[in-house]
Amino acid sequence: MAADTRSATRPGEVEREFLANLGRAAGGAIVFALPVLMTMEMWSLGASLERWRLAVMLLGALPLLVGLSHFVGFEETDTWVDDLRDAFIAIAVGFTTSAVVLTLLGLIGPDRSFDETLGSILIQTVPASFGAIIAQGQLGQTDAADERANRKAGYGGDLLFNAAGAVFLSFNIAPTEEIDLIAASMTPIHAIALVIVSVLAMHAIVYVVRFAGQSRLRPEGHGFWSLFVRYTLPGYAIALISCAAMLWVFGRLDDYGASSALRLVVVLGFPAAVGAAFARLIVGGQS
Repeated sequence: MAADTRSATRPGEVEREFLANLGRAAGGAIVFALPVLMTMEMWSLGASLERWRLAVMLLGALPLLVGLSHFVGFEETDTWVDDLRDAFIAIAVGFTTSAVVLTLLGLIGPDRSFDETLGSILIQTVPASFGAIIAQGQLGQTDAADERANRKAGYGGDLLFNAAGAVFLSFNIAPTEEIDLIAASMTPIHAIALVIVSVLAMHAIVYVVRFAGQSRLRPEGHGFWSLFVRYTLPGYAIALISCAAMLWVFGRLDDYGASSALRLVVVLGFPAAVGAAFARLIVGGQS
């Protein structure tokens, strides 16, 4: 909220609102991260992945969290420092909720080393922190002042939502063996067809099939080809880059040649494209 509003609000109300924000963020973190929290590949990957890769993963997620905070975060922020603070709050909420859920499920405990436990929690923290900041921002809008607080995203914001959605939806799929099996069974024709379907699906979700919020995403004076070239193709490219970065961080590309690695990226790019499109629709359409 703005500085003058903060000063006019009693301390008790500010504290209660902050606790409510944290509660919504924790709920969002659990809901958004449950598919990852209950995926066997993520449990083993968190324990075995090199710690520098985990660090790269968290550092790579931080700019996305800062950007999401700027547009749809916990509250209206005055500076990018405030957005950075809220991003770290989201990471803290994601870390805490992941630790609690993994403990309740019996997946971490005193029988495991500190290093294994920390890795298992950290790898779950990324999707949980995304859930914390998105769910709080979208479900926490309760009055007209909060609605006005949402900033107009603009072109850069739209691309950021693409990246966030691509990472979020494909995060729990990237470590699985199924994408290796699919990629291995594909011919070049299959790969080209999947690229075309992914791009068309992405464009249809955002601009064609009339989901709620779609009208806000269609700039005036832009026809099909303008929207396709200016928004859909860059959005799909961002989804593929996000997939390649995730697969590299998870060590999934280490033993592949260029052709096999590209097929793997294209396979993961399909859910990433869908996630990117819905992120623009859900988050961008309300900003």
